[in-house]
Amino acid sequence: MRSIVRVVMAGGLLLGAAACSTDAPAEPRKTVHPSAAVDTATLVATEVRNGDGQTVEAPPGWTVSRWAKVPGARLLAWTPDDKLLVSRPESGDVLVLTDGEQQTLVEGLNQPHGLALDGDTLYVAESNQINAFAYAAGKVSGRRVVVGGLPDKKSPELGGKYAHALKSVAVGRDGELYVSIGSTGNISAEDRDTDPERASILRFEDGKLETFARGVRNGTGLAVAPDGGVWTAVNNRDNIPFPYDSKDYGKVDTTYVNDHPLEPLAKLEQGRDLGWPYCNPDPDLQPGEQDSPLSYTDRPFVRDFDTNRDGSKLDCATLRPVEQGMGAHSAPLGLSFATEVPGAYGAGALVGIHGSWNRKPPRPPEVSFFAWRDNKLGPQQTLLSGFQREDGSRWGRPVMAVQGPDRAIYVSDDYAGAIYQVTAP
Repeated sequence: MRSIVRVVMAGGLLLGAAACSTDAPAEPRKTVHPSAAVDTATLVATEVRNGDGQTVEAPPGWTVSRWAKVPGARLLAWTPDDKLLVSRPESGDVLVLTDGEQQTLVEGLNQPHGLALDGDTLYVAESNQINAFAYAAGKVSGRRVVVGGLPDKKSPELGGKYAHALKSVAVGRDGELYVSIGSTGNISAEDRDTDPERASILRFEDGKLETFARGVRNGTGLAVAPDGGVWTAVNNRDNIPFPYDSKDYGKVDTTYVNDHPLEPLAKLEQGRDLGWPYCNPDPDLQPGEQDSPLSYTDRPFVRDFDTNRDGSKLDCATLRPVEQGMGAHSAPLGLSFATEVPGAYGAGALVGIHGSWNRKPPRPPEVSFFAWRDNKLGPQQTLLSGFQREDGSRWGRPVMAVQGPDRAIYVSDDYAGAIYQVTAP
């Protein structure tokens, strides 16, 4: 890996954001920021301590250490007694970590993924249900199923096919549960008409399960903001045809697919629709122009050529613009809110960017930061990167980042099988 110093521009990923042909990458498109006052952060090459010689890019003076080896580490949550919980869907268990030491908290689960704590109650999202446990001193007891019957590969009507079976869970201010239900496929419109609805965020309150937001293709990132608002980071659809009237109308071309549609970071309210699969959030400031500058703040929707060509399925103009977003095929996974990230960052959201599989060149993995100001999220800034080599291969892929009680940032990486501790000077 080369040692570099890079300026990272808030408001969008410039690293690997080139519009590409199928043969050779073109120049990166310009990303337009919503305000000239958006800060930039200079990242520098930093060797990962205990990391087998790997190097990342972090803010100057920050330290990155491999805090623990955890194969298959996915989502994270801190307990009231300052222990870090880690879900491992492939292993069917949840681990509890203290100062890098780890023990099994609970095992024998069906693809456990989302974790959320409400006082001494721990919620664990399996692929087919949400469990509640009593938590105390690094142990759990009294398992009970709070929400059952969630769709997964074993659901008879799905015949073993489910692209996004992993679930996420968050606890609202009043103790209500929010559950992310991914779509069964890329553009499986039938998900919007099922019970419980797929490609949605469900809310469970007073014993009742209902659709809270729909058209959410795969909202793996799910968290409650300091003001009580529910936010989701979404993996959007692939291979989108060109939707504007021109010679390229309806064509699936790498040049367009590379940057469309953006990956939403959206605030949810009862009844909100994020459009999938009928409407796609559009980062183009000059829609239909091949070299249009890109923006990821307050972006409107455009009709999907495959599913909503004439607009009869859903009027995209009626959908509220997406508050913030990330470059197409970023694959955002874990989402959390931090109260005070050190340095000039302050309060904000942390998003684990897993990186694309379907982009040329691939979208690099990173940990992103979105500043929280006046109950709103600002544009994307890169906090930690350098997991992708020049040839597009990776040595690591962040899943989730959470702030610990020591103010350090802890990052899970399911590809490298590690938890990193990121500390400011």
